[in-house]
Amino acid sequence: MKWQGINEFVAVAETQSFSAAAKLLKISTAQVSRQVSALEKRLQVKLFYRTTRKVSLTQEAQLFYQHCRNLLDGLDNAEQAITNLQSSPQGKIKLTVPVTYGEQKVLPLVNDFVALHNGIEVTTELNNHRVDLIDGGFDVAIRLGHLQDSSLIAKQLSQRSNYVCASEAYLQANGEAHSLSELKHHNCLLGTRDYWRFVEQGKEKNLRVKGNLRCNSGVALVDAAIKGIGIVQLPDYYVHSYIESGELFTILDQFREPAEGIWAVYPQNRYLSPKIRLLIEYLGKHLE
Repeated sequence: MKWQGINEFVAVAETQSFSAAAKLLKISTAQVSRQVSALEKRLQVKLFYRTTRKVSLTQEAQLFYQHCRNLLDGLDNAEQAITNLQSSPQGKIKLTVPVTYGEQKVLPLVNDFVALHNGIEVTTELNNHRVDLIDGGFDVAIRLGHLQDSSLIAKQLSQRSNYVCASEAYLQANGEAHSLSELKHHNCLLGTRDYWRFVEQGKEKNLRVKGNLRCNSGVALVDAAIKGIGIVQLPDYYVHSYIESGELFTILDQFREPAEGIWAVYPQNRYLSPKIRLLIEYLGKHLE
C-alpha cells in the first residue's frame, strides 16, 4: 500500500509532465493523475504545482522525491543482485550424503563443482542416518534406494543395483549357489540387516541369511568377500571395480531386484535457489 503512487510520482517529477510520465510508464494519463492525487491525499501534502504549460514540484515534494528516488534505486539494485545470482550463483549450500557413496561418488563431484563455481561454498556432512533437513539446516540430501513417504521433494539423479558376489577361492571351496534356497548352505556376510533382497517369480522377496561375520561397513564386507570368507550382497559402487578386475564374481544374477533410485531431496517449502538447482543438475549429469 505504501508503494502505491510512488512510481507515478517519480515519473512526473522527472519528466515534469503527467502525459510524459504516462508514456514512460505505459499507462494512461488519467491513471497517473489518480495515483498522484491518492498519494497526495494519503500524505496530506500538495506535491505539484500544475499549470497548463508546466508541472513543478512543491518544496515538500522535492524532499520526498530524493527519498523515493533512493528507494527505487535500491529496488533496482536488489533486482539486479538477484539477476546476477541467477547468472553467477553464489552463497552457501549445506549437504548431507551417505558415508561411502558420498566418499566414492558425490564428494569428488562436489569438489569439481566448487572449483567451477568459486562463489559457492559447500558444507557436506557424511551420515548414514536419515537426518531431518529442516532441524539440521540442510538445503539438500542425497538418499539411496526406496524413499519413505514424506513432504520432501525428490529428484532422481541416478540409480544403483545390488549384487551378490564371492571370490573365486570361496566358490571353488564351497560351490556356487544356483537358487535362493541354497544360500542357507553358505556363509553370508551381513551388514546392518539380517536379510537380503531378491525378486523371485516377479515378486520381491526378503530372504533371511546367516554367516559368521557382521559389520556395518560395506568396505569391510567387500574385503572379507575378496579374502574368501563368504558371500556378500552390496550395491554396485562397492563391488563394481572388483567384479571388473576378477577379484569378485557375481552369482544369482537372475534373482537380482530392479535398480533403485539415487535421489536429491529438499524441503518443498524452501525456495530452490539457483545455487542449489545448479548443484543438483551438476550431480545428476555426472552421476548418471
